[in-house]
Amino acid sequence: MSGQGSIRRLREFGVRPNRELGQNFLIDDNVLRLVGDAAELSDSDVVLEVGGGLGVLSEHLAPRVRHLHVVEVDRSLEPPLRDAVDAFDNVELHFADAVTLDMAALDPAPTKVVANLPYGVAATVTLKSIEELPDARLWIAMVQFEVGRRLAAEPGSKEYGATSVLAQLSCEVKVLRRISPNVFHPVPKVDSALVRLTRTGPAPAPAVVDLVHAAFAHRRKALPRSLALAGADRERAQAALVELGHPADARAERLSPHDFHRLAEILGA
Repeated sequence: MSGQGSIRRLREFGVRPNRELGQNFLIDDNVLRLVGDAAELSDSDVVLEVGGGLGVLSEHLAPRVRHLHVVEVDRSLEPPLRDAVDAFDNVELHFADAVTLDMAALDPAPTKVVANLPYGVAATVTLKSIEELPDARLWIAMVQFEVGRRLAAEPGSKEYGATSVLAQLSCEVKVLRRISPNVFHPVPKVDSALVRLTRTGPAPAPAVVDLVHAAFAHRRKALPRSLALAGADRERAQAALVELGHPADARAERLSPHDFHRLAEILGA
């Protein structure tokens, strides 16, 4: 079944896309191939797909991998999803919210994440999966273009923030290409991006995550001031910045992910 399976299933099962859930169904075969090629699929892979939708990506992935976990929050999509995957004995459907799902409990443990992520939770689910899936080495995800830019942003850019740092502390992130809205139904009002994350290290410790969020909580303030507002010692933070080669009043967006890792070590986070 090609990407046109979305059109058939929309009609056959009377599916009405739920805008509150950010449902935009993929209908372009070429994008399926792009996603599959980028994921470098093999018959040893255990893949997590978040946002199964109408199942066109699921049925593209299933015959190419050892096991496929498909997570879908909308239970009303069960009939078209089962139409897509019931022919495969290596697919497991999970009707759950990926934001609250215990990904670490998935068995077998995913080694890759391949997904057309709902816009509203794309960054949250990506960071959660980095934390909860230590065996995952590669992410290929379609996200809103601005989310892709944030994930891959460099220090000093306007898009750079906590999301950038937390993703890049564990992964090398690259926006592979911009995706037109016309490959989805209904057509969204924004472009998407195909993003690749390649694991380079473990997920940051909770204390590091807290430090990063505190650092970016007040973007117009110097980093020591932001940390002080979260209860840290301002003078120690200033001294740590100088030790890292930054001005004592540097802002968070000037620090690299490696700087944040070192800052956490110096401050005992």
